[in-house]
Amino acid sequence: MLENEQVLLIVYFIGVCLVLVLFVVIFFAAFLRRKNKFLLERMEARQKFDRELADTRLEIQEQTFKNIAWELHDNVGQLLSVANIQLGMMQHGAQDTLQDQIKETKDVIRSTVEEVRSLSKTLNTDVVLNNGLQRSVELELERFDRLNFLTPHYNTTGEVQSIRPEDEIIIFRILQEFFSNVMKHARANNLFVTLDYQPDCLVVSAKDDGVGFNIDQKHESSGLVNMRSRASLLDANLSLSSSVGTGTELVLKYPYSPHESKSRD
Repeated sequence: MLENEQVLLIVYFIGVCLVLVLFVVIFFAAFLRRKNKFLLERMEARQKFDRELADTRLEIQEQTFKNIAWELHDNVGQLLSVANIQLGMMQHGAQDTLQDQIKETKDVIRSTVEEVRSLSKTLNTDVVLNNGLQRSVELELERFDRLNFLTPHYNTTGEVQSIRPEDEIIIFRILQEFFSNVMKHARANNLFVTLDYQPDCLVVSAKDDGVGFNIDQKHESSGLVNMRSRASLLDANLSLSSSVGTGTELVLKYPYSPHESKSRD
């Protein structure tokens, strides 16, 4: 009889232990689930905040570009036009020895007015939206060619896909940033730009034949940081490769959104 009671006591004790273990396991699992949920919500909130911050910064930059474009077109362009008119008035009463110099100066001012207004168009978001990505890139490269900065080579391949206008703006700004770095530092003779419309993504490549640099030794510039920040807004992959003497290449892979997977008519 005593042995049966001992057995029952042991079984009861084991059962209590199992219940306690089960309770601890359930409690610990619930704790981990709540903790993971909290961490996930925190990470999502952080990502949302970072994205909103990036969007706000992008909107400010675009508005700044637009304001600069207006100033260039309306104020600087007008002042240069007035200067050109005044030179024309002076030309009528100037000595013959000054006629050629005044004419050359007028031609320089006229060309400057054209370039200022051309530049203002590439900075104005509304103009870029109206022109679209391809035409905007063409106009930018034509401006470089006209100014004899370098020789541009532009090409598009694949079946052109419809891209959201706001994404086209961001892609164009990334290219503009790269072009600006090429003009400042590359000392290149040629610039090769390709828009490759693949079935699932747009691959944008831009390469110069300039002096290049050792990418392992060079710290990221503000321009590269801006390009990477803009690419992240598109969920696009951006890579930059370079080596001394072989130029620099930018490759941007922009995945189409589901509603963008239809080709343009």
